Amino acid sequence: MRKIIRVDMTHGAVRYEDVPQWDYPLGGRGLTSAIVASEVPPSCHPLGPDNKLVFAPGVVTGTAAPCSGRLSVGGKSPLTGGIKEANAGGLAGGKLARLDIGAIVVEGQAPDGKMRLLKVDQAGATLVEADDLAGKGMYRANRMLRRRFGRVAIIGCGPAGEMRMTGAGVSVNDMENGPGRYAGRGGLGAVLGAKGLKAIVIDDRGGRASPVDDRAAFRREIGKLRAALEASAVTSKALPTYGTAVCLNVMNEAGGLPTRNFSVGRFEGVSAVSGERLNEIITKVRAGKGMVGHRCHPGCIIRCSNVYPKPDGSAHVSCLEYESDWALGPNCGIDDLDVIAELIWLCNDLGLDTIETGATIAVAMEGGVLPFGDGKGAIKLLREVGRGSPLGRIIGNGCVFAARAFGVTRVPAVKGQAMPAYDPRAVKGLGVTYATSPMGADHTAGYTISREIFGIGGKVDPFATNKAELSRKFQSSAAFIDSTGYCLFITFATDASATGFEGVLGSINAMHGTSLTPEAAAEYGWRILKLEREFNQRAGFLKAHDRLPDFMVTEKLPPHNTVFDVPERELDAVFAV
Repeated sequence: MRKIIRVDMTHGAVRYEDVPQWDYPLGGRGLTSAIVASEVPPSCHPLGPDNKLVFAPGVVTGTAAPCSGRLSVGGKSPLTGGIKEANAGGLAGGKLARLDIGAIVVEGQAPDGKMRLLKVDQAGATLVEADDLAGKGMYRANRMLRRRFGRVAIIGCGPAGEMRMTGAGVSVNDMENGPGRYAGRGGLGAVLGAKGLKAIVIDDRGGRASPVDDRAAFRREIGKLRAALEASAVTSKALPTYGTAVCLNVMNEAGGLPTRNFSVGRFEGVSAVSGERLNEIITKVRAGKGMVGHRCHPGCIIRCSNVYPKPDGSAHVSCLEYESDWALGPNCGIDDLDVIAELIWLCNDLGLDTIETGATIAVAMEGGVLPFGDGKGAIKLLREVGRGSPLGRIIGNGCVFAARAFGVTRVPAVKGQAMPAYDPRAVKGLGVTYATSPMGADHTAGYTISREIFGIGGKVDPFATNKAELSRKFQSSAAFIDSTGYCLFITFATDASATGFEGVLGSINAMHGTSLTPEAAAEYGWRILKLEREFNQRAGFLKAHDRLPDFMVTEKLPPHNTVFDVPERELDAVFAV
């Protein structure tokens, strides 16, 4: 049975306990949210000693199941003030699971202001001082830790997290030891920095694959999922060929690609930063160390990641994906992939969420700090974050903070968190998710784009306003998938394939000896959502927090010239069941 590691930063102590029991196996987001909801005082300061940061692999992570290596990171968000789960690929989830670790719970706060390192291996967990890592960017920190410990997984926070900037994410290294796999959203990197924990090193040598109750059934069920992923044009062709940046042209055509701080829905320079152009540069123009079809974690068969090369063919950054490409590109009026790649590299090194950072730079541009399209100026702004200058701290603390500093009123955020790369005036179901999710504006919390734009599992009119039920179902599904350890992208295939989803449920049942049904999976997700929403309500959230910013309701979005006109009663109906 998997264990929980409790890390008391105040007293430098480590202890073990059993994972709490639910009706069905508890892992990933389900476990992080259950611990946070039951143990963290809702009114506590997110950067104080009473908050807790939880790291949990999913219930099938550590097995041969395809695309199952995800890691959930949870706590009270310093960005939203509510509960938060952020999700990452990379090496950490699988290595924790192979050590029979269900979660690491970091609590308390180092009393002396020094940074520590948690080393986890088969022998146990040890907390040691790590002053040599303090202030280091994540690229250098990862290299130092690999030289010291070998081929380990590394979870860490960059300088932005150490300086407690609320735009900071939690880094997880990939198979090349790059730090670009981020549990980026919600400012949880600032919580890690506030705890005084620079990094967690996970060495799974001597570990074993997670135990499976019925191996023959497990092989059969993951075979169903694999077949569905291989049959889907999205997961077998589009994503491995063009990466998630394939969405740029799609969303631009739909008129929902937020451009220049959500002022219009189409970007005239989109062809220069699209997934198609990205593929062309990597495979034909530069080659070298560039790569498409890159895996974000071992066992991934979708392979939507990439390595973007410099003009000389050397590796620049991994990865250049849709949200980062958009946030630091079209949303800032920038149409140069080399500039975008450098901005992503800086975010990876400093430990910043690319979505929040891109939104913040765009707000700064709107506030007159620099003009839209000024890529060199944007790079200089991010270097200020690394210096910890007053301007850098404004940028590092997110778009709402920056908007207040610069007097900007067009602020694309919900519950304090910046919106991702879909304008809700053009895709209104996702707008309902942004408004009502306990997570704040987060596309992965209920990806209705799958129906509204791609038509997977049935096409839905993106401009229709009756979207409460659609958003509810997608939010529940996301909470369930985030608990399994499977990548959310498997739903591109399983939403279109009943046997694919059978494989998801069947793999869990074969592994744990359970009898999970589709109805029970939906209830599992709904139970997590209710836990999260109840935490937020105890933290002071009201119906007024389940709303989009005013400008979305009043400003028409070209080219369709639509506003977000979903009635408030429809928003309130999402959780009124």
